[in-house]
Amino acid sequence: MSTKESKPNLSHSQVTEVIKKLYGLTVSNIRPLPSYDDQNFYVDSIEGGECLMKVMNSADSQNVTLTELQTHAMNFLNQKGLPTQTALPTLTGQLMSLEELDCGFGKQKYLVRLLTYLHGTTVAKITCGPQILYEIGKMAATLDTILLEMEHTDIRSLERERFIWSLSNIPLLNQYLHVMDGSPVQKIVKAVLEQYDTQIVPKLTLFRKCINHGDLNDHNLLVEPDGPSKYKISGILDFGDMSSGYFIFELAITIMYMMIENPNPVDVGGPVLAGWESVFRLNEAERDSLYLLVLCRFCQSLVLARYTVTQQPENEEYLMITSKTGIRHLCRLWELGKEEVERIWFQSAAQFRQTILDTNRN
Repeated sequence: MSTKESKPNLSHSQVTEVIKKLYGLTVSNIRPLPSYDDQNFYVDSIEGGECLMKVMNSADSQNVTLTELQTHAMNFLNQKGLPTQTALPTLTGQLMSLEELDCGFGKQKYLVRLLTYLHGTTVAKITCGPQILYEIGKMAATLDTILLEMEHTDIRSLERERFIWSLSNIPLLNQYLHVMDGSPVQKIVKAVLEQYDTQIVPKLTLFRKCINHGDLNDHNLLVEPDGPSKYKISGILDFGDMSSGYFIFELAITIMYMMIENPNPVDVGGPVLAGWESVFRLNEAERDSLYLLVLCRFCQSLVLARYTVTQQPENEEYLMITSKTGIRHLCRLWELGKEEVERIWFQSAAQFRQTILDTNRN
């Protein structure tokens, strides 16, 4: 987990200087963009137009190989036609640079990248109807399927054994549970963690492996209007949580995040699942684990956000975005129970598939 000191806190003048030095660009406009534990800036330059400057926290900046791999994945997916950012080369042809900077905690090394700027509105800001939810499910499965083809000498570095955000590492949450003391939801979180051990762990060998984006949340997906009442995905952002995992993990994570701002959260699963299965059909073990894995992601999000607030109290508003509604959604899913939620999701997905078949026939 990153500490408060590792999050970069560059001033606008520092960013302007770094961009001039590394890329030879003159900044004409700059503004900060939200971020969990890195620092992001929208940058407009006289010579190069719009781009996004990403300054990684000093803890993650120590793992240059992993960041290089994430950058490689973005470029690879972009070449395959997916709307991902690509890294712009420095004056010396590098896709990233380790810079020693002082953000008020003494000099530390931060990895700096300049990425292409993608236009669109975050999914968090639109009303997500079934059509765009279907497209999001389809995109998530397409992304993981394409990543199976990716080759890189350091691909093994994606096996992030202790990575706290991987659904493989749900048991690691136990060490942070104390931050939920006094919260009525702590009991549910404990029960979900116990069920993970008894119901998910024995099935892991039956899940199909892949590389996960790992964070397809409503702030990491951009959309643009596509006709009067439709949307298309115009951007997939932030590959910082990429890791080796399983197809079913990506689907569970995507459903969970699409529920956050939705007025009818339980109904989200059907169209996302239908879109996903238009690319990659689930096997029986994966299907049987979906409900519990969605709950697990809610637990990760709630517990780790609460923990990170103890480290970065000044960033509380951004860190707790998911928690505000997340607790309510987790309680609702728990209350409805596996059987009922699965019935809603699987029936709705089947109906959605049928509607699409009928539309295509006509």
